[in-house]
Amino acid sequence: MTQDMKEIFGRPGGSLVAKVRTLAPSMTRSMQRVAEAVAGDPAGCAALTVTGLAELTGTSEATVVRTARLLGYPGYRDLRLALAGLAAQQQSGRAPAITTDIAVDDSLADVVTKLAYEEQQTLADTAAGLDTAQLGAAVTALAGARRTDVYGIGASGLVAQDLTQKLLRIGLIAHAHSDPHLAVTNAVQLRSGDVALAITHSGSTGDVIEPLRVAFEHGATTVAITGRPDSPVTQYADHVLTTSTSRESELRPAAMSSRTSQLLVVDCLFVGVAQRTYETAAPALAASYEALAHRHRTNPR
Repeated sequence: MTQDMKEIFGRPGGSLVAKVRTLAPSMTRSMQRVAEAVAGDPAGCAALTVTGLAELTGTSEATVVRTARLLGYPGYRDLRLALAGLAAQQQSGRAPAITTDIAVDDSLADVVTKLAYEEQQTLADTAAGLDTAQLGAAVTALAGARRTDVYGIGASGLVAQDLTQKLLRIGLIAHAHSDPHLAVTNAVQLRSGDVALAITHSGSTGDVIEPLRVAFEHGATTVAITGRPDSPVTQYADHVLTTSTSRESELRPAAMSSRTSQLLVVDCLFVGVAQRTYETAAPALAASYEALAHRHRTNPR
């Protein structure tokens, strides 16, 4: 994404930029150029006809229209009106440019500033693009599940463990599987009334897709947390929760930003489930705190 797009975050219209960043990996390169242009300069693009924007981005009128539709607008006219409104909201002033590229010779203070900024934008992107209807359906399924199996590999596996530990603390039965063989053999046992949840940023991790497919075929309710809403994992998911897609750099692998956005979604799921099951969740949490309280007290000498 261009630097101009980063400057818009946190101000009115950030949801458009978040949508562009989330959908960009599934766009053709020509569609990406159109999306970057409208996100980076909404005022300038709002003044252009479909032909003008096509010429500006070196694409075709058909590409401009397809991009507008992918971004959720019926046609270019509707996107143009939205851009005009966004431009009007931004007249109060532009935020100072911040680059998140981390150089080898950056000071630790600069590293902290850049990482904090990027993490903030990752969370804002994910929140703006999260479908609350899909989230609510996933919460309902988890709250009423007989058993929940969660699949994740690598950094996503750590997020899977985080979710299962939270569910266990409110009295629900949950298992995290990072071993692909064990994940599949357990998925075979799932039935209607169970939940299988796959966490994969790319959406194409075979070791995560396979157990989700098995669970899906055996009648379990399936959920996918992914940064690619059109990826292979979604074909076996009853509910899809999309995380943001951040730019990867040499010193900041994609797993860092994907983990941040995944943890936000996991926390939203957990809080939603705890709300739905409050009568049992609250006593279970209190009991777990009490059971561990003595480990956090200072022993008198």
